[in-house]
Amino acid sequence: MYYTYILYSKKLSKYYVGQTQDLEQRLIDHNVGRTKYAKKGIPWDLVYYFELSTRSEAIKLETRIKSRGIKRFLTGLGIIIPNN
Repeated sequence: MYYTYILYSKKLSKYYVGQTQDLEQRLIDHNVGRTKYAKKGIPWDLVYYFELSTRSEAIKLETRIKSRGIKRFLTGLGIIIPNN
């Protein structure tokens, strides 16, 4: 199982989209600052995730979300956006 996930940082008022095979560990990684960009936005909140069968599907969805714009993508799904 693979996941495409969307995170939100209140500190930065920004969204982040990524894909992983281990969603729980990846969220931990973001919140301990294991990546340069993630350090700036701690704490990151999980807004939404999708379960997919293959990594290829997860990457395609990640790309589609990024090209549409994360906030716009969520709004299109009817997902309530956190107050900025």
